[in-house]
Amino acid sequence: MEILQTLMLGILQGLTEFLPVSSSGHLVIAQWILDSEFGGGLLFEVTLHVATMVAILLFYRKKVFELAIGAISANPASLRYIGKLVVGTLPAIGIALLAKNWIEQQFELPQVAGLGLLITGTIVWSTRYTIDKGNNHEPSWYGAFLIGCAQAIAILPGISRSGATVGAALALGLSPLAAAQFSFLLGVIAITGAGVLLLPELATISNALFQTIALGAMAALLSGLLALWLFVWLLRTQRFYLFAWYAWVLGITTLTAVLTMT
Repeated sequence: MEILQTLMLGILQGLTEFLPVSSSGHLVIAQWILDSEFGGGLLFEVTLHVATMVAILLFYRKKVFELAIGAISANPASLRYIGKLVVGTLPAIGIALLAKNWIEQQFELPQVAGLGLLITGTIVWSTRYTIDKGNNHEPSWYGAFLIGCAQAIAILPGISRSGATVGAALALGLSPLAAAQFSFLLGVIAITGAGVLLLPELATISNALFQTIALGAMAALLSGLLALWLFVWLLRTQRFYLFAWYAWVLGITTLTAVLTMT
């Protein structure tokens, strides 16, 4: 059953990572419903995020290659874009370093995920009024920091990272596709940092647990590539805001279930 649950959670992570519905919230709720005793905790959560990070690198490989070559050749435009990604990552790093233990505790509380989903729904609904207003190809330095603050808040389960950062980027005047690109490349740096912080823990887990986590990661990678394509399609067709209803319904349902069962 543990392997089956891991596969289910990996697929769930991949499908929800890039859609504005909070993959972390779904994982918390799913593990609560399954009454899972799986011992991966935050390590499992971050490992699945690393798998979907690989999906980002594959999907945006042209931009990633362009930035890499630009950095090597000291191209001003590439260095500026990379610099803004770094600035946008600082808030999440600060939160992760200062409140790691507290954050991990929130992943054990389905009510936190439910409340976060209500916040996500509100953010996503706001994009209905901003998605066709902007035409900038990248944020300002201050805008990059604000998008990073949105990403830092989305560390909590239930608050969608893609929803929060894309919502912030659209409000700051980025075009939809530019907002998605900056959001996901920003996530690469943050997820890499989280993975490095938890890397020592991999040496302390059993081989069986490591294999189980790896299986979930592969499922997250493959389903993540599918979700990325769907995300971009939603932006192009301006249907992004419709996911607000899903987040609201799931959030209310989760909170109601928690209150009923306690």
